[in-house]
Amino acid sequence: LSPGTSTTVAVKMLKEDHSDAEVIDLVSEMELMKMIGKHINIINLLGVCTQDGSPYVIVEYAKHNNLLHFLRKHAPSSLYRNQNQHVLCEKDLISFSLQVAKGMQYLHSKKCIHRDLAARNVLVSDNRVMKIADFGLARDVRSRDYYRKKTTGKLPIKWMAPEAVFNSLYTYASDVWSYGVLLWEIMTFGESPYPSICDRGTMLSFMRSVHRLEKPSHCSDDIY
Repeated sequence: LSPGTSTTVAVKMLKEDHSDAEVIDLVSEMELMKMIGKHINIINLLGVCTQDGSPYVIVEYAKHNNLLHFLRKHAPSSLYRNQNQHVLCEKDLISFSLQVAKGMQYLHSKKCIHRDLAARNVLVSDNRVMKIADFGLARDVRSRDYYRKKTTGKLPIKWMAPEAVFNSLYTYASDVWSYGVLLWEIMTFGESPYPSICDRGTMLSFMRSVHRLEKPSHCSDDIY
């Protein structure tokens, strides 16, 4: 941001009927983003303001929506793509994967675990720059290299490492697991992982039996 210039931004705010806990969560997310600092492959915090006591978190704007939407829109067989839109090739997919890896490497260098890495939480900016976003579940682990979840609530288990699902233990390695699932999303142009599994119980059994995601049809053996 520079004086005398205008910049399109995104603003994260609470609903009118928000609870005190939701205010605390948003402020905690903002503080974490301040601690992380700036990187080209992370949605950067631009500022914070309050109005009537409610916080407004101002961040970079990514004009192409999230990566999940972008992949589906630009897939070879997409129903949503028009004739003038570019069809993604393997080189594009590898570039997206590398950019997210660089963002996660930086995040971990700042002693932060994301805990919710998925295509839906990566935004696509100008020039197809990938930006990791949504730090609502992220945790600062500067005092130790892991985080043990103590509260209950719905979690995205299809993207979670076994130790996170069964022991509520999150480490840098559990982010790497989620990154592997994200790679599968990228190479399938945004398909849902484990598409034949619809309920939590079946997914847990599947993970206990040490099954893995199959090679996507568009993915080469070398990349898989």
